[in-house]
Amino acid sequence: MNNKISIIGGDLRIVKLAKLIKEEGYEISTFGLEQSEEILNENKTESIEECIFNANTVITSIPFSKDGKYVNTPFSDLKIQIQDFFLRVKNKKIILGGINNEIKSQINIENKLEIIDILENEPITIMNSIPTAEGAIQIAMEQSMKTLHGSNVLILGFGRIGKILAKMIKGIGAEVYCEARKDTDIAWIQAYDYRTIRLDDIDNYLEKFDFIFNTIPYLILDKQKLEKLKKDCVIIDLASYPGGIDFEEANKLKIKTIWALGLPRKSSTRFSCTIFKKWNS
Repeated sequence: MNNKISIIGGDLRIVKLAKLIKEEGYEISTFGLEQSEEILNENKTESIEECIFNANTVITSIPFSKDGKYVNTPFSDLKIQIQDFFLRVKNKKIILGGINNEIKSQINIENKLEIIDILENEPITIMNSIPTAEGAIQIAMEQSMKTLHGSNVLILGFGRIGKILAKMIKGIGAEVYCEARKDTDIAWIQAYDYRTIRLDDIDNYLEKFDFIFNTIPYLILDKQKLEKLKKDCVIIDLASYPGGIDFEEANKLKIKTIWALGLPRKSSTRFSCTIFKKWNS
C-alpha cells in the first residue's frame, strides 16, 4: 500500500477528509487548498507535479466541476483546467465525486486512469442525505416564524434526500406532501402515509404550503408557480446547479428562498474515509 495521498482542490468536505486521512497515518500533500485554514502549511505544495510526486492516489473535488471547464477549487484562486488536470495525473487512481458524462468524454483514454466516483457509491450517497436533511430542517426553523409542526410542507423529488427529509419532517408533526413522477415512487409515498402530488397537478396545491424543499436540479418553480405561493412561504433548494427555482423572480416577489448547497456532511465524510481505506488498500 502506498502511504502518500495527493489532494487537489475540493470544498470543506475534502478538507475534513484530508484531516481524517492524515489521522489514519497517511502522508498527504495538497494543491488548490491554500485558502483553507485547516490545511497545515507543511502539506501545501506549489504545483500539481509536486503534489502528486510519489503518490499513486489522487483525491479531488465533490462535485468535480461546477462549470464543466475547471476543477472545483473553492479554497483557491487557481484555475485548473479539466483536460490539464487529467494529463497531469495520468497513471494514477483518482477519487472524486459527481463527474458527468460530458467531462468523461473529454478524458483521453490513453491517460490510463482509474476513476472512482464516490457519488456512485450507494452507502455514501445515503450517508450524505442524512445530514443534508437535518441541515435543511435547521434552516427552515431559522428562516420562518412558523413551526414545522402543523405546517403544510411540500418536498419536490422523492430520491434519497427526499425520502429521508419526508420521514424527519413527518416525525416533527408536519403535513407532508411529496411530488414524484414514477408510479413506484407514488406507491411508496402512499405507503409511508404522505400525501402525493404529481408534477402536472402541482399548481392546484401551491397556495397552501408554508415550506417547500426542492431536490430536483432543474427549473420547477418558475414565475407562474411562484406567484401562486403564500408570501411567507419559505423555499429551501437542496438541488445542485442550476437548482429548481427561478431565484430572480422569487426575489422580486419577496419570497424567502435559500439555495442550501454544501450542507454539513461530517458523518458521511468519516464514512468516506472508511471507504477510501478499502479502495486504497
